[in-house]
Amino acid sequence: MWQTIKQIPFWQKVVAGFILGATVGVIFGEQATVLKPLGDLFISAIKMLVAPLIFCAIVVSITALGNDVSLKRLSFKTLAMFMFTGTIASIIGLTVGSMIDMGGTMELATSEVRERHVPGFAQVLLDMIPVNPFASLAEGKVLQIIVFAALVGIAINKVGEKAQALKNTIEAGAEVMFQLTRMVLQLTPIGVFGLMAWVVGEYGLSTLLPLGKFIGAIYIAALIHIIFVYGGLIKFAAKLSPVQFFRKAMPAQLVAFTTASSFGTLPASTRCTESMGVSKKYGAFVLPMGATMNMDGCGGIYPAIAAIFIAQIYGIPLEMSDYLLIAVTATVASVGTAGVPGSAMVMLSVTLGVVGLPLEGIAFIAAIDRVIDMIRTSTNVTGDMMTAVVVGKSEGQVDVDQFYTNDEPLKPAANT
Repeated sequence: MWQTIKQIPFWQKVVAGFILGATVGVIFGEQATVLKPLGDLFISAIKMLVAPLIFCAIVVSITALGNDVSLKRLSFKTLAMFMFTGTIASIIGLTVGSMIDMGGTMELATSEVRERHVPGFAQVLLDMIPVNPFASLAEGKVLQIIVFAALVGIAINKVGEKAQALKNTIEAGAEVMFQLTRMVLQLTPIGVFGLMAWVVGEYGLSTLLPLGKFIGAIYIAALIHIIFVYGGLIKFAAKLSPVQFFRKAMPAQLVAFTTASSFGTLPASTRCTESMGVSKKYGAFVLPMGATMNMDGCGGIYPAIAAIFIAQIYGIPLEMSDYLLIAVTATVASVGTAGVPGSAMVMLSVTLGVVGLPLEGIAFIAAIDRVIDMIRTSTNVTGDMMTAVVVGKSEGQVDVDQFYTNDEPLKPAANT
């Protein structure tokens, strides 16, 4: 029996928890609210992860660049492209999310008290610098943790051999946090069950209706980003044909959409970039780096729209400073945590925490995460291939004649 349950795909367990929780809420009504502590336990466990996970992951990401000058130049150039497209993805997500009324007339109550003090732009910048890094870690001040972690990573690289022990310790800490994250995320079906039983029991089935608009908003934003941002960079930065790029990228996009795994798509994306004329040496560098750090779908579009959706259903107004914090946090933190299992959920909890939105809202979208993850992954993988072509061409790593050859695209079935 237990072995059979273990063999069920994780996303199916989450969907089952969602359905069972909603069913219990419908049948038992307000009595189902006694199950809310199960959801609260899950939310508390997610909160527990954020500070140490962000710190270790970002330090490891910075130190991975090393001190090799040529590799460092190529790394920073690639990373700059990831950051640029991630920022644009956040802006697109915020724009699309703001234009669509995903929450409708529904307005839930939250036990969290959200202070509406809106600091000025200068104060936002000052608040990013931790006066006491240990206090920032203890209080979960994400932006301060990100800045401190980045500075620690840079300092470790500058110190060199003498800091190797600290580097090894933080890398080991990152691995421990990744494993702890895997363990905590196994609680997702139980947490979703408890929260959905509480929500439906308290507010009724009408709470589930806005999910269709939320999914639609994610897909619209992702397609805009893929077609116009990635296509535009191929056209104007690399001065190549976007049509040819998308034709050759299609097999990897299909694999990404069906598997919802950036790492699982690496064989397909590698062969696709080779068919575009990207050198094997650079492709072998940028694609794994992209699968680990480039998350426009997970770290840009998704948390931006999800934060707006959760704000709408809880009736919490967002100020311009909130939108700025969402964009900055989603872009910067995603680069450091993209390789973490379940990074989308971790990133969402980080983004919600920064702008003071209730984490209970995660339960609404956890069950449909698989549907969203398909387009998120397709966006991420397309961004990896675009970066390989655009940055590769600027470094003389792309054979333009090969890019324009009309060989048949590789079949996705051969790469799964």
